[in-house]
Amino acid sequence: MITFVDTNVLLDVFLPDAEWGEKSVVSLERAFQEGSMVINEIIYAELAPQFGEKDLLDTQLGRLGIRTLPLDQEAAFRAGLAWKEYRDAGGRKNRILADFLIGAHALIRAERLLTRDRGFYKKYFGSLQVIYA
Repeated sequence: MITFVDTNVLLDVFLPDAEWGEKSVVSLERAFQEGSMVINEIIYAELAPQFGEKDLLDTQLGRLGIRTLPLDQEAAFRAGLAWKEYRDAGGRKNRILADFLIGAHALIRAERLLTRDRGFYKKYFGSLQVIYA
């Protein structure tokens, strides 16, 4: 089973977060035991400021068994359609396109998404299996 891991779960572990850190560690361990874990370039970019050096980030992701999948046109197109639906429904810019790219990419290239973001992904990517840290 392929689990797409959202930025917030990884930051809980890397920073570490007092409230969410342990839950996120347990969720990542479970995902690892059940298959493989992936992220995309967007999540990679969101993690980069916490490390400062590419090699350090790559090492940490490697220790967790997380690989990076490149974003493709199919995922980008679906993300754009979902973002348009959101904006047409009166959505404001508090949800940026990056969130939609993550959701669409997870929908197309993984069996599930591990996140702390409740509600959003299920609303715009209804067939995506979402598991919460």
